[in-house]
Amino acid sequence: MEHAGIVHRCFRCGYCKFPGDYHDFNCPPHRVFGWDTYSCGGRMWLINAWLNQEIQPSQRFAEILFSCVACANCQEYCVYPFKDDLLAVFEETKTALVNGGLAPPAVRDYFKAIHVNGNPYKLPQEQRGRWAEGTGLEEFSGQEYLFYVGCVGSYDEIGMRMARSVGLMLKEAGYSIGYLGSRETCDGNEVKVLGETGLFSLLAEENIRKFREMGVKKVITLDPHALNVFRKEYPKLGADFQVWHFTEVLGQAVKQGRIVPSPYRVRVTYHDPCYLGRHNRIFKPPRSVLKRIPDLEVVEMRRSKEDSFCCGGGGGNFFTDILGGGEDSPNRVRIREAADTGAELLAVTCPTCAKMLTDALKAEDLQGRMEVVDLAEILRRAGVGC
Repeated sequence: MEHAGIVHRCFRCGYCKFPGDYHDFNCPPHRVFGWDTYSCGGRMWLINAWLNQEIQPSQRFAEILFSCVACANCQEYCVYPFKDDLLAVFEETKTALVNGGLAPPAVRDYFKAIHVNGNPYKLPQEQRGRWAEGTGLEEFSGQEYLFYVGCVGSYDEIGMRMARSVGLMLKEAGYSIGYLGSRETCDGNEVKVLGETGLFSLLAEENIRKFREMGVKKVITLDPHALNVFRKEYPKLGADFQVWHFTEVLGQAVKQGRIVPSPYRVRVTYHDPCYLGRHNRIFKPPRSVLKRIPDLEVVEMRRSKEDSFCCGGGGGNFFTDILGGGEDSPNRVRIREAADTGAELLAVTCPTCAKMLTDALKAEDLQGRMEVVDLAEILRRAGVGC
């Protein structure tokens, strides 16, 4: 392990479990299971014991490690200098478990689906472009921007709806965009987080090669997870394209007058996705879009921005479901927090969050009180001039 030398320095002080106001536990697995073992500090002590051969790796050890949703709350609030390496420690440990044949069955199934089908849904690649049917959007053939949708936006019904909404808004704002459809390959963010480094390298190298051959220079992502891996990991493998999340582009479009929202009287609260917020520090653009809609009222949840509570879908849990869907599952905790604001709409900017929070809305029987809506759809409801 590259970062083995720092593991013993964790003293389990507990700051990693909390948001900035220490009001509640902000580590999703710890919130679900209640044991310190499932917190960042607990994992660090287990990893230290494993490295010192005081315990042997087991399925239970693996379950604890793979329960991490990579929300980065621990990196946000750890008080020690090694804070920025915490997620790397967990990734490296998961890699060792994967290589040792100890990945949980759901994780193995996820890797197999990606390897065999090219996506975790086990559906044909030819279906990747279904989200664009009837939109008038065109496949990439030299447009200024590639609109990269990702697996959730390509196959999940809620994700597909969000992809259409965002794609159409970008087109109507005058951006020259094209999508890949069946030529699109999984970005590999969750594959890397879950420790399958070989499969991640294959996916990343294929995307880099394809983008170069097609002349892709600028990419707009639907998914913050894709933004994260494109910005932080692909350049290490030679990628040289620029990348933005769609909220950054829409934020500029509204600011420049390319999109002019009409009045829309509604109360909205916004959920910060972990990979957009804590991982990539993109907090202002989504809020700037909402605040430029006349008559729209933005109310913040108690935990927002750096303190935002994860929906529970990160770190591959969207597909592996290690955290489960009980009353204390992150998405249900988060949807209750959103409902407490009195907002009519919960604005989302990540297809994974959209799905997780929509499911939670149903589980909590809150459909009559609030609706989960993506940012582009809110602009559309406001009625925009482009």
